Parts: sequence; C-alpha cells; structure tokens
Amino acid sequence: MAGRFASFLLLFLVALPASAWWNPDWTQRTRILLNTSSAGVETREALTDVVIPVRLHSGNIDFVTANPDGSDLRLIAGDDKTPLAFAIERFDPTNELALVWVRVPTVLPGTDRNVLYAYAGNAKARAEPAAPVFDDATRAAFHFGEKDGPATDSKAGLKSSAPVTREANGLLGSSLRLAGDTVTWPAGGVDIPAGGALAVSLWIRPEKTAQGVLLRLGPLQLALEAGKLVAKLGTVAIDGGEVAPATWSHVGVALGGGKLVVYVDGKARGEAAVATAPAFGGEFAAGGGFEGQIDELRIGTALRGADWFRFEHAVQSADAKLVASTTETADSADGAAEGASYIGILVKNLTTDAWVVIAILGVMFVVAVWVMVTKAVFVSRADKANRRFLQAFRKARENLLHLQKEKAFQHSPLYRLYEAGLRELDARDIHRPGQGITASSLNAVKAIVDADLVRETHDLNARMVLLTIAISGGPFLGLLGTVVGVMITFAAIAAAGDVNVNAIAPGIAAALLATVAGLAVAIPALFGYNYLASRIKRISSDLQIFVDEFVARVDERYGAR
Repeated sequence: MAGRFASFLLLFLVALPASAWWNPDWTQRTRILLNTSSAGVETREALTDVVIPVRLHSGNIDFVTANPDGSDLRLIAGDDKTPLAFAIERFDPTNELALVWVRVPTVLPGTDRNVLYAYAGNAKARAEPAAPVFDDATRAAFHFGEKDGPATDSKAGLKSSAPVTREANGLLGSSLRLAGDTVTWPAGGVDIPAGGALAVSLWIRPEKTAQGVLLRLGPLQLALEAGKLVAKLGTVAIDGGEVAPATWSHVGVALGGGKLVVYVDGKARGEAAVATAPAFGGEFAAGGGFEGQIDELRIGTALRGADWFRFEHAVQSADAKLVASTTETADSADGAAEGASYIGILVKNLTTDAWVVIAILGVMFVVAVWVMVTKAVFVSRADKANRRFLQAFRKARENLLHLQKEKAFQHSPLYRLYEAGLRELDARDIHRPGQGITASSLNAVKAIVDADLVRETHDLNARMVLLTIAISGGPFLGLLGTVVGVMITFAAIAAAGDVNVNAIAPGIAAALLATVAGLAVAIPALFGYNYLASRIKRISSDLQIFVDEFVARVDERYGAR
C-alpha cells in the first residue's frame, strides 16, 4: 500500500506544471515532453535513470541569444527546480544545431506529463562542471562523437586500441564507420560476473550486403548473416529476423531472469531460455566483416525490459509521438507551459535569400495596394462624373454645343471627349442648324474624337500592368524563395549530420513562408485587377457609345442639308 501511495505521489508531482521560471537570468527555455501515454509511445513500467538525447535546433532554441559554446545551457526537471546532469556532445551555433545527453531520473508510464526544460540565454553564465550522466549500471557508452582518434567511452573514458573511422552524418551526429575491419577495446572495460544481468543497445546501418559481426562481448556475439540478425550466446542462437540495408535499425539484447531476448526497433524478435548467465569480460570488439555504420553502443548490467528498449528506440530516433519540444520565453511563462508563436518560429528561421524575396514581394504588395486604391478612386470619380454629364447632355436641345463645364464634370472622360468634339466643330464655323457641317467634315471630327477616346482609354488602364505583374510574378518569386530555402535547409542538415524531423521542419516551414508571401501579393491583386478591369471596361464602352451618340446628334441638328 505504501509503495502504491509513493508511486501516486511521484506521478502527481511530475504531472504538476512548472510553477515559476527557474532563474530570471535565463531568457529562454525549451519545454521537452516525453509522451508515454497511448497517444505517444506507450510504456507500462516506470523507467529510471534513462539517458536521452535532447536535440536543439533553430525551431526550439534561439542560438543568437545563447552563448556560442553552449556554456549557458542548463537542463532542469519538470518541477522547474531540480537541475539534471547533462553532457553536450555537439553545439554548433553556425548551423544552429546542438545535441545534449541528459539523465532523467524517472520517466513515468502512461502519461503525457513527463516534462523537462532546457534553459539558455544568459551571457554571464559559465559552463557547469561535468557531472556523471550515465548511472552505475551502465558499463560503457559510445557516442562516437569525437573528431578523430580512438572511440572513447563516455562513462569511464575507455578508449579503443586504435583510431577509428567516423561518418559525419550518423544517426545523431557522427557514427562509427566500418568497412569489414574490427574495432577492439582492451580487457577490463566491461567485466560482468556469472549470473549477472546484461543489456546491450546499439544502432546499425548496414550497407547493401548485410553481413558480418556487429559486436563480440565474451561469449555473446551479435552478427548479420544473409541479412538476418543472429544473437549467439554459447550454444544458444536466436534469429532476430531481417534487418533492412541502408537504413538505421535499433538492436538490443537483454540477458537476465533466465532468458535471452533480442529486440529490433523496440520490438522483441526472439528469445531463448538461459539457465545461468555466463561471465563477461576480457577484450570486446565491434565489427568483423561488417560494412556500414554503428552508433550509440551501450553496455549495461541492469535487467532491461521491453518498455526500456521501446523507449530507447523511440527517443533516439526522435519519434514525434514520443518527443515534442516548444520554445518559451519568460514573458509567456505563467505557471503552465505555452508554445512559442508559430509565426515567430517561421520568421526566425528565414534564410537570407527568403528575406530578399519577401522584401521584393513586400514592395510589390505596397505598389499593388497603391495602384488598386488610386485606380479605384479614379474610376469611381470618373463613373460618377460621366453619369452627371451624360444626363445633362441628353437633356440638351438648343444648347447641345454650349454645355458649360461644371465642377461635377471635371473628372468625366465623356466631357473631355465632348470638349474635343466642340473644338473641332468650332474650327469648322458652325453657326446655325441646316447650314452646318458636311458629312466628310463630320467624319473627320469623329476620327479626331476617336483618337482622344484611345488616349482616354490608355489613361483608364494606366498602371494596371503593375497588377498583372504582381499576379503573375508574385507566386513565382515566392516559389523561388521556397525552393532556394529548402535547398539551403537540406544542405545545412547534410553538413551537420542531423536528419531528424525537428531539425528539418522549421527551415522548410520558413522557406514555405516565401510562397505564402507570393500568394499574399497575388491573390488581392487578382481580385483588385478583375474588379477594376470590369469597371474600366464599362467606362470604355460608355466612351465608345458616347462618340457615336455625339456624332449622330450633331449630324441630326447641324449637318448640311
């Protein structure tokens, strides 16, 4: 009963939201959620002293305000009070990528409240002294993150007997590259007495020929035979099933409780009874006829169950169902976690070329809005003035050629055509009905008025081409910014060797912002253009009709008989 109460109390404490900002000297924090409920990667047992990778990138931390060497980085438990032991494997402010290993005391099962925080943004902070990240049950842990030289154990500093070859673009960072060779570590690094438990975890990426030894540890051997994983312990052999080539796969072996179990990608693939666990010791090695990569090799003495291997696979592969991270600022912290503004994340991840494209689109948008507003005012005034003048013109009888210019007509293209016609008629000295203009002269007047009609039509359509440029050019400019932004994002990811979705997504989402900007320019311009074009077309039709009407009335009243 007491044990159940203690578990409930622990679950309650972890489930409580952060009550305050850990330290006001730090300006930003990243909230990291490990979802072990049915909506994430479900576990049924509590996991203790797990070491998880925290991937930091431009989508969940602002590298501009963080110290260039990551010295201001702090990992805090979900209570927002307890510091956690962590080790920085990589901190690259240039490519805005970082990988930090942190030890989490407890990950509770069946909950979406497993939370920890990564704090940054304190220029005065200094790096904290290194603290042991792996627990006592971990005998060896290899990240293969060194730049060169031997492969060094992150737990006790055990070094391989010779320098190794590394692949920059590994699972999480760099990985061990094997081309049929063998990497050995001296005796004494991993000694496990008979009857003890053993847990081995590693990631492998075989080349096209999935063949060769993966790990030899005393009587235990993990190997690939004709593309299948085989675990051998003395006379016991377990078929772990096929392992896909050119793909990262998580392999695990658990010995204890009278059985040997093989896991692949977090799932048990086979098991066999083992009466007594043998002793493990002496020299151990990775490789031997195997061509490919190995990463995150861990050897421990704790008995690990299915939940542990399922969790290890999910957290190290950055399974989005298990791991979620959001950026927070001190201003947004109110005792409960709040996500950062999505727009802020997108803007922060915009590349230089995207900024250039968006700036050009911004200018195009301003120009398009200016054209639409000024042209709408111009067309509206012209239409109203035309209606007033046309009403006066159709009422005129004796004063057909003597309509005075009024303020209401000053914006009317019809009145300007009327004035053009009057000038030509006055030049032909029309004095009274019946003894006026001839048909040939009237045709000449009409031709001159038609010329003014063309000029008026040009004035009506002036600057409309700027809208067509915005409509057709905006989306293409935006697409250009997106394509270049995506190319830069993938190039940066390839150079940094981090291919998880959390590192890729912000850059691609930001690149798509250029396309959104292009559409934001084109769509209003399209609606505005169609509206204005219809209004202009109507006025142009009125102008053409008026010319014919004007000539007909002049001919009727002042034409020569």
